[in-house]
Amino acid sequence: MARDAGLHGRLPAHFTAPGSASFTEFLGRVAPELLPMNRALPPGVLDVPHGTTIVAVVHASGVIMAGDRRATTGNVIAQRDIEKVFPADDYSVVGIAGAAGIAVEMVRLFQMELEHYEKMEGHVLSLDGKANRLSAMIRGNLAMAMQGLAVVPLFAGFDLDGSVGRIFSYDVTGGRYEEHSFHAVGSGSSFARSAMKKRYRDGVSEAEGVKLAVDALYDAADDDSATGGPDLTRRIWPVVMSVTDVGGRRLPDDEVAGVVETVVAERMVHPGG
Repeated sequence: MARDAGLHGRLPAHFTAPGSASFTEFLGRVAPELLPMNRALPPGVLDVPHGTTIVAVVHASGVIMAGDRRATTGNVIAQRDIEKVFPADDYSVVGIAGAAGIAVEMVRLFQMELEHYEKMEGHVLSLDGKANRLSAMIRGNLAMAMQGLAVVPLFAGFDLDGSVGRIFSYDVTGGRYEEHSFHAVGSGSSFARSAMKKRYRDGVSEAEGVKLAVDALYDAADDDSATGGPDLTRRIWPVVMSVTDVGGRRLPDDEVAGVVETVVAERMVHPGG
C-alpha cells in the first residue's frame, strides 16, 4: 500500500473514501493479495500442521473455552505447545481447528476486524455481529478449504445485551450455528462432546466449567491421537480462557496445572472418568 501514498504526506484517496466499517472489505479493495484466502497455492495436496480439539462450556457467569496444545502433520506431532485459543476482543474468544497457519492468520485478521469496527463506529459490535463477521471470513476461505486448508473455528463470548455466555460453531462454507451449554470442534470433538454430555449440568460455576473442559480434553486425547493430553513431564497445559461481564482472561498456567493434576489423579483411580 506504500506505493499508493499521496504527495506531501497526504493519505491516498482510498483511506478517506466513505465505506463500511469492515477492515476485511477495505483490505479486499486496496490490497486483496494480503488476505490469506487470496494467495495462490502450489499444485498438489499440501501436508501442513493441523490444530485439533477445542471445547467450550457455558457457566453461570459466562463461558469457558479451552484447547489442547498438539499440532499434527499426518501421523507426526508437528508441535507440542501450539496455542489454539485466542481473545477476539474484550468480551469474546475464538479457538482454531484445521490448517494451523491459515487459522492463526485468520484469527489475527478477525481481531483487527473487531478493533477496526470499534474505532470506526465508536462502540463494540454485538456478539451476533461478531459471529456473523467471522462467518463471512470463513466463507471467503472456501477455495482454500477445497484444497485441503480448511479452517473451522469455535467462537464464544459474553453477550452484553443478554448477560449470558454464548457459543457459535461453523462449517467450512461459513454456515453459523449457535450451540447451547457446551460444544467441541476438531478431530477429538466427538469424544469431548460425549464426555461433556454426561457431566454437564445447568448453572455450573466457572471453576466447575474449567474442570469440565479439562476433563473433556483428557477424554478426547484418550481416544484421538491428534489431540494432546496433559504433558506432566514438560509442564505443558491446555490453554483455558474465561469470559464474563467484566471481560475475558486467560487462566494462569499454575491455576490450570492444579486442575489438570486433580483430573489426572482422579483418572488414576477411575480411568474412564
